[in-house]
Amino acid sequence: MRAYEISHIVGFEETNLVGNVYFVHYFRWQGRCREMFLMEHAPDVLDEIHRDLKLFTIKCECEYFAELTAFQRLTIRMTLVDLTQTQIEFEFAYLDIDAETGVENLVARGRQRVACMRGNGLQVEPTRVPESLRRALEPYQQSHRLGDGMRAVAGHGAD
Repeated sequence: MRAYEISHIVGFEETNLVGNVYFVHYFRWQGRCREMFLMEHAPDVLDEIHRDLKLFTIKCECEYFAELTAFQRLTIRMTLVDLTQTQIEFEFAYLDIDAETGVENLVARGRQRVACMRGNGLQVEPTRVPESLRRALEPYQQSHRLGDGMRAVAGHGAD
């Protein structure tokens, strides 16, 4: 299975007084990765967001295995875990990849569950995952069924 990935260089503004990355930035990077996927693979969904589509993050988590500091190069890999009629769940691997050897060090792992909603401000209701987004996610999922959606355990191949 493929994984969508982005690269990031940690800046001083992302570290705390101790010098390591403040935990909240991992969640920000999840959002950035998801947004870049939409921009590159389902840009019409961005148009729908400007109208009435809402992508609500309903669950977000992260496990930390090693520290990151300023100017470390980081790769964030996003894979599809679950796709139901109205929700999507992603997994994120945060990797420090040695430039010389190519050895990958898993620094953290996170998950994010997103619900698709439509509405205007206070009145929102669940809606189906847009068809173009479903098509864009297809290469990132396995073919066996789980519940009313698809489940994927994606590998670490780059997009």
